Amino acid sequence: MDIWGETKIDFLGKRRILFAVSGILVIVGIIAAIAIPMGRANLGTDFSGGVSVQFKFGKPIQMEAVRALMSKSGFKDANLQQFAQNDRLLVRLKKAEGNLRAVTKSIGDVFTKGMPDNPYVVESTSEVGPTVGKKLARDALWAVGLSLLAILVYVAFRFEFRFGVAAVAATFHDILVVLGFLYVFDKEITLLIITALLTLAGYSLTDTVVVFDRVRENMAKKTKEEFVPLVNRSINEVLRRTIVTSLTTVLAVLALFIFGGEVIHDFALALLVGIVIGTYSSIFIASPLLLFWKDKKAPAK
Repeated sequence: MDIWGETKIDFLGKRRILFAVSGILVIVGIIAAIAIPMGRANLGTDFSGGVSVQFKFGKPIQMEAVRALMSKSGFKDANLQQFAQNDRLLVRLKKAEGNLRAVTKSIGDVFTKGMPDNPYVVESTSEVGPTVGKKLARDALWAVGLSLLAILVYVAFRFEFRFGVAAVAATFHDILVVLGFLYVFDKEITLLIITALLTLAGYSLTDTVVVFDRVRENMAKKTKEEFVPLVNRSINEVLRRTIVTSLTTVLAVLALFIFGGEVIHDFALALLVGIVIGTYSSIFIASPLLLFWKDKKAPAK
């Protein structure tokens, strides 16, 4: 059943206003991209360095009580991760005084005194130094950069070079906007967040390719229709599919955000924001960029 019927929205007519809005969001994202390598953001132990200690308790633990205990004992900045069994706890500290052995003992003493009726064993310990953290940050940047290059090659091969440039620009826009959002709201930047950004790059590309594919199909019909109405019509033709797909994905990720637990809370949040931005950019950023490219080349004809 057709819910809303045929749409005739002038998407490209709103491009200047939306380009201005996107420009502001991208500037915030660029600031975040500069601040993160300089250590002026909320970096996780993956990038900033620190220690991780995993405990196994004799009985299930209550995270609220553990957080209160850690905060009271001077470890209020500790990142706590509980596993499905509810009897395992991973403690991450960005800045730790002393070596790994001393830090492990200090945390263990907190549990011994605060939960004397719940014995524990230390299952594993690890330490990430600043040098390793910087290497991981470089590797993350390489991963994002290579993904954008792969998108350019793929779209340019499947369509035309200008389509590839527009797709990369839209994807880069999405990554910067999500990064800026996380930076503004002081969310912790971890390898899991980088995974979310790479996932969003793929999602955004899929949405953009759907629109581009319809634009190419309509261009191939060799009608006398001007380029702007053609692109508008192409977007309107795939609008229902785009909205339904995005809403379905949002509902799935929303369930992950609500019920997935604190460990993947920020990961799911990044996905939620990215899906919305990716859908927006495939319509209001990628497609108008094709028009911009065409306008730039027009005088040469």
